[in-house]
Amino acid sequence: MPTLTGSCHCQRLQLALHGSLQPAETSPRACDCSFCQAHAAVWVSDPDGELAVTTHDAEALGRYRQGSESAEFLFCSHCGVLLAVVFATDDGMRGAVNVRCLADAGEFAPTQTVSPQQLPPEERPERWRRLWTPVRIEVG
Repeated sequence: MPTLTGSCHCQRLQLALHGSLQPAETSPRACDCSFCQAHAAVWVSDPDGELAVTTHDAEALGRYRQGSESAEFLFCSHCGVLLAVVFATDDGMRGAVNVRCLADAGEFAPTQTVSPQQLPPEERPERWRRLWTPVRIEVG
């Protein structure tokens, strides 16, 4: 299984997305919400893969909830880079990666715009369970 790697700008937070994504065949999703637009975030996920977010600096892992507060954005509290979005389920955490943090960012297919705000709030968690990647966060 290919692994896509990345980090925040200061490299305190590291990402590894293990799975079957082929960047040239994967169109990242550009959410049209004001938060994602302000960060120019575009997202990819692999429901059959695994996302590892690691850091040796616990203070570097910033977390932010906005809107419905159902999902949590992970960012570096030192350099400010938005790395991922996660959602806690009964089966564990699932998430998506901001492509702009990946070493292979320029190799992805053209971005497509999505409008999750158009979904009723009760439908979002099911969409995330179906599309997002299982996540493991390692601090220490």
